[in-house]
Amino acid sequence: MQERIPDRPDHSIGLRKLVLYRDVVVTEAGHTPDRPARRASVAAVITNPWLHGGPWADLSEEQARIAPVLATLLTDRLVAALGPVEEIEAFGKAAVVGTGGEIEHAGALIHTPYFGNLVREFLAGQSIICFADTRAEAGEALTVPLWHKTHAATRSHYQTISARVPDAPRADEIVVIAAASTGPRPHPRIGDRTTDRTVTAASLEATPS
Repeated sequence: MQERIPDRPDHSIGLRKLVLYRDVVVTEAGHTPDRPARRASVAAVITNPWLHGGPWADLSEEQARIAPVLATLLTDRLVAALGPVEEIEAFGKAAVVGTGGEIEHAGALIHTPYFGNLVREFLAGQSIICFADTRAEAGEALTVPLWHKTHAATRSHYQTISARVPDAPRADEIVVIAAASTGPRPHPRIGDRTTDRTVTAASLEATPS
């Protein structure tokens, strides 16, 4: 994917910085996984556009203006870190609002089609994107959940990645995160919904002890 937004700060959305984290599991339990997965998260730190707006403030106008820029900015860098797009198999999203904002401000940028639909499109996904959002002081880590981008119920791809920006969010900021993985957890072997037998409370009670 060709990068569409340069690294310079985008003052139109109040962008202060970008943070990329990337890792690869080389060995797990003393063995090399059959498919070592590469994982990455990209965080954008922006000024909170709704600060002091109050709980009745309309969030929609800034959602439509800022969220598509963030979706493009973050997915471009995920693809650059992990790509091509066809190799990315799992994704997730998250947001952290600073202590001066509402928890709704964190969700306002990621729980919207202006962000989620575009992230899904740019990463060639179909699943609903799993998420995390919270309010926190600068430097607190957030665990971002991931699952398969086209088959959300595929347990092998249930995994997480930690994201942290040491000096963000400040009280008047929001950190928006997109994350992805090129494969499953190391050595996945806990079955799947397509192969599991049906288990209910009644079926377990009927099983001889």
